[in-house]
Amino acid sequence: MPLPTEQIYSINDIYNLPDGTRAELIDGQMYMMAPPSTIHQRLVMKTSYLIQDYITKNSGSCEVFPAPFAVFLNSDDKTYVEPDISIICDKDKLDDKGCQGAPDWILEIVSPSSKRMDYYIKLTSYRLAGVREYWIIDPMKETVIVYDMANDSGPTIYSLTDKIKVNIYDDLYIDFRDIMQAIKS
Repeated sequence: MPLPTEQIYSINDIYNLPDGTRAELIDGQMYMMAPPSTIHQRLVMKTSYLIQDYITKNSGSCEVFPAPFAVFLNSDDKTYVEPDISIICDKDKLDDKGCQGAPDWILEIVSPSSKRMDYYIKLTSYRLAGVREYWIIDPMKETVIVYDMANDSGPTIYSLTDKIKVNIYDDLYIDFRDIMQAIKS
């Protein structure tokens, strides 16, 4: 008896989802997305603001895009992700649909429903696509895991009370103690 075949999805399947339904596509496999929590959204907003403020003050060329923002990691129609925060420095990667290729820096805020995606599936996809830096912010574990992929470094684990150096910049630090205090007040 033959084994059942696994359905392979494409970006057209993502576009054909009912309005309001969010999903990501990695190597032809579709992963449905749950709505984010309040702390998730606060972390996205506060962190995005700090990064954008740094870029603006330093006349930087990179841009910050919070989710939902389409990232087409590969040059095929089988991978489509919406990172929580994408920082893109190569303007040639940007078009009306989103980012065509790997962002320079991606931050994901872990939710109970996204653990497997953020810690394993996306980590591999981001590394293979050429993302230079990947941060996994886990409010439940109160940790930030930093992958400096550009330098092929192993993960560094921080607390949500630490001040963390951004590897793609010489002098940018994200102080999560300040972010968490702002969120809780």
